[in-house]
Amino acid sequence: MTIQTEPVGSIPRPVELIQGMQAHAAGDIKDKELDALFNAALVDTIRRFEATGSPVITDGEQTKPSFATYPIAGYPHLNPNGVVIPFADGHTRQLPKLTAGPFRYQAYAGSYLQKAKTLTSLPVKQAVISVSAISLLYPAEGIEGYTRQQFTEDLLNEAEADIRKSLTNGAYNVQVDFTEARLSLKLDPSGGLLKSFIDLNNLVLERFNPEERKRIGVHTCPGGDHDSTHSADIPYAGLLPLLFQLKAGSFYLEYAGEKDKLSVLASIKESLAPGQTIFLGVTDVLNPRIETPEEIRDTILEALEYIPVSQFGTTDDCGFSPFADDTSTARDIAFAKIKARIDGTRLAEEKLGK
Repeated sequence: MTIQTEPVGSIPRPVELIQGMQAHAAGDIKDKELDALFNAALVDTIRRFEATGSPVITDGEQTKPSFATYPIAGYPHLNPNGVVIPFADGHTRQLPKLTAGPFRYQAYAGSYLQKAKTLTSLPVKQAVISVSAISLLYPAEGIEGYTRQQFTEDLLNEAEADIRKSLTNGAYNVQVDFTEARLSLKLDPSGGLLKSFIDLNNLVLERFNPEERKRIGVHTCPGGDHDSTHSADIPYAGLLPLLFQLKAGSFYLEYAGEKDKLSVLASIKESLAPGQTIFLGVTDVLNPRIETPEEIRDTILEALEYIPVSQFGTTDDCGFSPFADDTSTARDIAFAKIKARIDGTRLAEEKLGK
């Protein structure tokens, strides 16, 4: 009996790379020097992923500025003063806002995948940002000569292209990062905003055939940045019934960091539909303590009392460093947690086999 296991995505960047990115932004080093640092970080990340025994890997998002902003890096029509996302510890992240159209991605995730696939023979998954997250770039006051409807049409085309290019370039699967899902319930407890996000993402997912959608998953968590979250106080019970309406094959859910785990499992059991696979987070990326394989085994066995093993897999709660400048988690700790997840998943398999 085999239990699937996959990472979510990002790995903390090496200190040398973070310093190099800062130096490049200040004009102190040239593009060629930064590219060398990117390449070294990517090679090291893939080698260390392989060493964990992970059956599926990612590039650790080493060359992305962040999980959310990679499509718009260098886009000329942006004002930095967009939507502000507050975190529980008081720090914030701010999205830019669009100032003119037509809107076009400056980079597609498939370009990162192509490089990673030259460095490993293992299956590589690719993370992309959700269409709903990018929709937040359009300002509430509108843009003269470029309506929200025009923007949405352009955005749907770009989001489809982002996923499709990854599939075409040989991604094992594509993971849509939808971390704003839980946050939307904090901003709008009625669920109206979440429903609009679900509908928007489904407009993209419906452009893929059923076989393609089996290779597309959705990740959600309460945010994970500098060891803090933006919506951990919002219970899953209000999220999952709507989340599982997404026309995706897999769902990657934060779980290890949850306080009331049994209520989460009950919500999953009630909402899970046939044909959907749940990858449950069994490593808490915000806690530096490394889980033991035995702890992870026990977490899995408890979850399998609620979720059929045929629809179950394990993952990490979130990316370890979704933003390039996040140094809150040590690189060594991230890989140790990944190794514990893989070993714990195998222990659970052995227990079930007996």
